[in-house]
This record gives sequence, C-alpha cells and structure tokens, in this order.
Amino acid sequence: MNTADLDQDSAEKRRTLRIVLVLNVVIAIGFFGTGLIADSSALLANGLDNSSDAIIYALSLLAMTRSQTWKRGAARLSGIMLLIFAAGVILDAGRRFIEGSEPAGVLMMAMAAIAAVINLLSLYLLKRLRNKDVNLRAATTFSLNDFVANGGIIIAGIVVMVTSANWPDLIVGIAVAGIAIYGGIEILRDAHRDMHVELGTSNGKDV
Repeated sequence: MNTADLDQDSAEKRRTLRIVLVLNVVIAIGFFGTGLIADSSALLANGLDNSSDAIIYALSLLAMTRSQTWKRGAARLSGIMLLIFAAGVILDAGRRFIEGSEPAGVLMMAMAAIAAVINLLSLYLLKRLRNKDVNLRAATTFSLNDFVANGGIIIAGIVVMVTSANWPDLIVGIAVAGIAIYGGIEILRDAHRDMHVELGTSNGKDV
C-alpha cells in the first residue's frame, strides 16, 4: 500500500472501532439493566462481557498509533481481562445456585435478540477490515463470542419459561464464562505468535 492507502486504511479501522465501541457500551447498559430486572445471571454475565469488550476496543484505538510491542501488550491485557471476567461470572453463578434466583425468560430472550443483531453488525464491520493487527483480531473474537452467547441466552430463556427453574440461566452464565476463557486464551496465544513472527523465529508456529 502507498501512504494514501495506508492512511485511508487506518482511518477506516479507527472509524470501525469507534462504532463497535459505542455499540458495546449500549449493549452493556442494556444487559445490566435487564439483568437486574430479570434477576438473570446470563444477562449480567453478558453485561460484564460487553463492558470488558468496550474497554478493550478503547485500548485497541489507542494501540493503532503505537508500536507493535504496545499493541501486543494491549492484546495481552484483553486476554487477561477476559479470564478475570470469566472467574467472576462463575463465582456469581455459584452464589445464585446456593441462594436461589428467579430469572424472567421473556426479558432474557428479548434482550439477547436485540444484542445478537447488534453483535452481528459489529462482526460484519470488523470482518470487512483488511490487514487486521493482533488487537483487531481480538476485537473480532469478542464480537463472535458475544453473538454465540446471545444464542445461548435465547435458548435458556425458553427453557426458563417452560420449567420455571433457574438452572438454565446459571448454565448459560457459566457457558459465557467458558467462551470468555477460550477467547482469552486464543488472544494470548495470538499475541505470542505475533511476537515470534516479528522476531522472525519459528516458535510461534507451534503455539
């Protein structure tokens, strides 16, 4: 690419990240609000997930004008935050299992359906970008994870309505944590591979 093409490509990436950042903030607020009203572990888990996503998108925006080492550091922070978030969700699900909860299936399905559409839009915007660096690949992973998690919430909402039990909500909350753990590990592995590619070593191929 020439300088003009590089500038245009960089501007498009910044614009896309700003859009998905705003979308994730909106989704997070919606998940937290409906999660509290619906007494849903799955909704609150996704609210935390989207909040961490928004933070990472902001870091990715900062990383675009920094060195490759700084970008890898931001990506590693993304992965670590996802792992911490997952641990918190699992602990909350355990608390709700012991203390009990009464999730509202209709609200779960409605919020998850809205979020799924927004996540799909975010994923589409990110997939269009070319020459994605480690942070943009992490952002794409986040949006894909969120879309899959929303499908799980919709299924859980249906089962909650049929059974009037809280276990489907708890299972999905834990499943979201599992998706986050997988995504966090993949991001850390990608950052590790990226380091070896830059150094010109072969170790990254085996990671």
